[in-house]
Amino acid sequence: MLFRQLFDKISSTYTYLIASDKGREAVIIDPVLENVNRYMKLLEELGLKLIKVIDTHIHADHISGMAELRDKTNCITIMGDATPADVVSMTVADNENIKIDGITLKAIHTPGHTSESFSYIMKDRIFSGDTLLIRGSGKTDFQNGNSLDAYESIFGRLLTLPDHTLLYPGHDYKGDTVSTIGEEKKFNPRLQVKTAQEYADIMNNLHLPDPKMMDIAIPGNLSLGINYDRQKSASGLKSDQFKQAMEYSESIIIDLRELSEVRKEGKIPNSIQISFEKISTYLKENKQLLQNKKMLLYCAVGHRSTLAVQMSSSYGYKYVHHLIGGIKNWKKDGHSLEIKNHP
Repeated sequence: MLFRQLFDKISSTYTYLIASDKGREAVIIDPVLENVNRYMKLLEELGLKLIKVIDTHIHADHISGMAELRDKTNCITIMGDATPADVVSMTVADNENIKIDGITLKAIHTPGHTSESFSYIMKDRIFSGDTLLIRGSGKTDFQNGNSLDAYESIFGRLLTLPDHTLLYPGHDYKGDTVSTIGEEKKFNPRLQVKTAQEYADIMNNLHLPDPKMMDIAIPGNLSLGINYDRQKSASGLKSDQFKQAMEYSESIIIDLRELSEVRKEGKIPNSIQISFEKISTYLKENKQLLQNKKMLLYCAVGHRSTLAVQMSSSYGYKYVHHLIGGIKNWKKDGHSLEIKNHP
């Protein structure tokens, strides 16, 4: 496995780059905006294709690099389904798997530091974001944090993992890079408690200052998405227009979501599923089939379909449209979905 732990000196943030081997698909966890060029250079040097980017939560001490990486690589942006951030093109639920070539990450909802915090388990290690730190734990006094929720996330979920599980946190301010669940059970001073209330009393009396960039970072990270104007300019159709276009006999309707998303929510009737990471190959290999078709693309919230429309124009396709706001707007406007069992 290829694994890199990268450090941002200003915010003391750890960013993780993971791939099964050189030349393969990659995922990045918790990127920092100012370091995007560094990540891009490393991806190039290792011959990696960035497929997915994950933020463990809405950060208060730096602007996420998710949107910049999305615009540079057409990667899928992911957060847990409790997030209010609009940058997310795909959400994952508690206990759901995120997959790329040779790598599987299991998402677990671990609220407390923030209400939308998720951690991610991969074989022998866990990426805990700010939920559990090395010899510490994340603040719980802002961003809908809750010390009792944090206790349950740490003691009820993270500390139930095998003691040898490697702990890779979202931050460290002392120079430590990795710990284990067993070490934290023994040596983390905040975990030497017998009850949830005892833990809450510790967290509620820390009186630590808020992150210096909080007033900039939080609103910034909440609004990194592909906005309505950009979706509209990329041959975007509102749901009623999209439904009308579906009636054209030469139309082909393509669902860009992953199969796991289709299984959860269903799909627009008569659509075929070609996941976003495969759409470029599909467009290249099926020019003869598609050249006289009107392609209608959709995804979860319109991010992936906006990028796919732009991608299709680079291959010379002229009759390509997408659903503004994706499945989210489709359902909001009262249109039905087709639920089927998929293999």
